[in-house]
Amino acid sequence: MVKTTEAACSLGHEAENCEFRSFLDRVADKWSLMLIVVLQDAPQQRLRFSQLQKAIPGISQRMLTTTLRHLERDGLLTRHFYPQIPPKVEYQLTALGKNLMVPITGLMEWIQANWKAISKARGAFDEGKKK
Repeated sequence: MVKTTEAACSLGHEAENCEFRSFLDRVADKWSLMLIVVLQDAPQQRLRFSQLQKAIPGISQRMLTTTLRHLERDGLLTRHFYPQIPPKVEYQLTALGKNLMVPITGLMEWIQANWKAISKARGAFDEGKKK
């Protein structure tokens, strides 16, 4: 098993040379995890750009495009282009992207199991800020 400090990269490493930080920067942003979960939960397993945009309230067209490109670059999803009029593009998780759902599901389960405690802690913190 890898030690946590080794996995998180030693302080002497540059961020771009640290696999852990590089990948975490990609998937732990505001939109990537949501996109992965939406694609995983899609009944037909392939979604068009407009379907993804509707499924994730608040994401801009530019941010969706950027996030999809990053996830495709990392091998987590594939882009299927159909040369028709109008052109059709669909996105689908790869096996690697589906495999990432294992730790994501664990995180989601942890959040659900601990949400009351998190909410209570937030309320106590916010109440303390008011005083």
